[in-house]
Amino acid sequence: MTAFARRARASAGRLHPELTLVSYTLLGHLEESDGGRATDLAAHYGLDKSTISRQVTALERAGLIERRPDPADLRVHGLHLTDAGRRILAQVTESRRGAFRERLVGWEEADLERFAGYLVRYNATAEADDQAGAGQ
Repeated sequence: MTAFARRARASAGRLHPELTLVSYTLLGHLEESDGGRATDLAAHYGLDKSTISRQVTALERAGLIERRPDPADLRVHGLHLTDAGRRILAQVTESRRGAFRERLVGWEEADLERFAGYLVRYNATAEADDQAGAGQ
């Protein structure tokens, strides 16, 4: 797992020079959740608010996200992907998919199915653990 995480961090810079693995992860989360607040990101990833603040500032400066007032409470600002943010996220996602396809070429169908099943199982367990931890 450590080697897997190291490769993921190392490959992030190769996929897009402006996008770290953390930046990619935050952009992906904002896309999936159709925006969100910095405090929600900090809580979701278990990161310090100052860490998220630095990441958000960098993403804003790069023009990949923007702050918008929340229509339900104008005192609150949500973070949303810009068109440029969506484009870069799509490019990096496609690059990552291509890299996975290259690594898995030649694998037998049964091996791919087992591998996919294990990943689904692992992610479901991790998500359940995350939700249980959030309820504490």
